[in-house]
Amino acid sequence: MDDLDAIKAKYLGGIAQAGDEATLEDLRLAAVGKKGEVALMMRGLGKMTPEERQVAGPAFNALKNEINSALAAKKTALADAALNERLQSEWIDVSLAGRPRREGSIHPVSQVTEEVIAIFADLGFAVAEGPQIESDYYNFDALNIAPEHPARQEHDTFYMHRDEGDNRPPHVLRTHTSPVQIRYMEKHGVPCRIICPGRVYRADYDQTHTPMFHQYEGLCIDKDVSMANLKWVLEEFCRAFFGIDDIELRFRASHFPFTEPSAEVDIRC
Repeated sequence: MDDLDAIKAKYLGGIAQAGDEATLEDLRLAAVGKKGEVALMMRGLGKMTPEERQVAGPAFNALKNEINSALAAKKTALADAALNERLQSEWIDVSLAGRPRREGSIHPVSQVTEEVIAIFADLGFAVAEGPQIESDYYNFDALNIAPEHPARQEHDTFYMHRDEGDNRPPHVLRTHTSPVQIRYMEKHGVPCRIICPGRVYRADYDQTHTPMFHQYEGLCIDKDVSMANLKWVLEEFCRAFFGIDDIELRFRASHFPFTEPSAEVDIRC
């Protein structure tokens, strides 16, 4: 047992004097590692008589447990000391200004939308919005788009799924923002002066078409409103949007089955 007292004193003293975790790990391996001094002593229990094992076994276990406890306590003490040292050397002045961070820019589509809304607001137009998933009625019927019109074909329009046995017309991803005009008039009536900006969807897939794009429609219903008012509004919008006072517009008569009279506009600047 004198040997056990000497081993205990050696390792507990070394643990107490250890200045870093590396030294502590070396002491652990030397004492209670697989090939450590205490581990080798415990392997020798098999060569002892039963009477000797009854005395030596508890003593070896007690020594091992005491060394392990000392190792754990010292490891915690070293971690606390390292933390205290960091807290003393590393600190933050919370009154300092923050580090500059790069700010993102507005998406071009969002920027155009904001500019269009601002210009039409100056011209007296309000903004109306509606759902992007529309019923067949609002997207087609209420706009006088006939059942045989090409826009109703599946190669032009995205139709939503209906469960088997549900015979209602399927909803669609709106093909234009015109349904917003119908919804607005149902709710607010006339006279009205609105624009309807938003995403629209059509089954176009080629180099010049994308299935989703943005549209800006305008609606003005009042007494004494004519094509002259339409021309003036578009001219004023183009001057403001492009920032060119002497912009030239040309109105060309054109046929669209759902508007009459119909015209297309060319711009030269």
